[in-house]
Amino acid sequence: MKITQNILTEKAIELLKKLISIPSFSGEEDKTGDAIEAFLQSFGVKTQRQHNNIYAFNKYFDESKPTLLLNSHHDTVKPNSAYTKDPFNAHIEDGKLYGLGSNDAGGCLVSLLATFVHFYEKEGLSHNIIVAATGEEEDAGEKSIRALLPILPKIDVAIVGEPTLMDLAIAEKGLVVFDAVVEGTPSHAAHPNDNNAIYNTIEVLQWLKDYSFDKVSDALGEVKLTTTQINAGNQHNVVPGHADLVIDVRVNDCYSNQEIADILQKEAPCKMTPRSLRLNSSCINPDHDLVKSGLALGRKTYGSPTLSDQAALTCQSVKLGPGDSTRSHSANEFIFVNEVEEGIDIYIKTLTGFLQ
Repeated sequence: MKITQNILTEKAIELLKKLISIPSFSGEEDKTGDAIEAFLQSFGVKTQRQHNNIYAFNKYFDESKPTLLLNSHHDTVKPNSAYTKDPFNAHIEDGKLYGLGSNDAGGCLVSLLATFVHFYEKEGLSHNIIVAATGEEEDAGEKSIRALLPILPKIDVAIVGEPTLMDLAIAEKGLVVFDAVVEGTPSHAAHPNDNNAIYNTIEVLQWLKDYSFDKVSDALGEVKLTTTQINAGNQHNVVPGHADLVIDVRVNDCYSNQEIADILQKEAPCKMTPRSLRLNSSCINPDHDLVKSGLALGRKTYGSPTLSDQAALTCQSVKLGPGDSTRSHSANEFIFVNEVEEGIDIYIKTLTGFLQ
């Protein structure tokens, strides 16, 4: 039987319903991994597995050619308390497919899987194709795509499936979280103290509020620095010796995370310690042939403020997928069925233009 795009789309939506019905919180994606393997194998695709990362190579993989990675994740966050629908009951109402992970990133994942199957047996492609359905994206876990990449061949360019309304996110902000400490002198509250750590935070907070980095990105704008937590003291009659702050820094593609850390540790009026430097910004050359292929279909480009598995990649990459990022992690999550249909169509047309 010839595998038509209509058949692929129908089977992809069936798979999405199945994935929604199976709880797959980060680190607990084994059953969704089984379903993804079964889907690919039903089309004659030879799959491989590392932890809950399912991956496959196109039939005519040629080591002399560059390689395109198609990646999305099958883990989800836990449903929030505002849900009024069963998060694991995949059902369609008014054209919307409801369920946890439908939008983030189930619709993207099944669309990429269908696209991979479409190209799986095609000969004469300009690039090899690897598809990877990975786990632990939501918590950037050790068994996520970070564990898979070292055992894959060199990746030259990637599409990361996240909801973008099928526009091309050609850049994505990185993230560095800092633990900051504002020092003071501990004392009894009844005695004079001109070095109160809590009062000292006033000047520090103002500095953080006013600070700006010099380099502004065309795609991502300014680096965004936000104080998100503050904690000090544990007794009403004791002036604490320090106050703790948490600083969230969203990094544009003009800086590496290490550069951001170096700048803030040198200039900030308090001690700042980065928790991790691995979640760097991502980008792709706007003149890359993959971007041009999408633009030729009338898609738009933009810079994304949200983080994804792009942060784990060292190659050029674009974030692209059906669904709307604003629905992610929301109560009663959904994706429009026609968004999945359109996603598969645009993925296939974009790659057709790129892989010729």
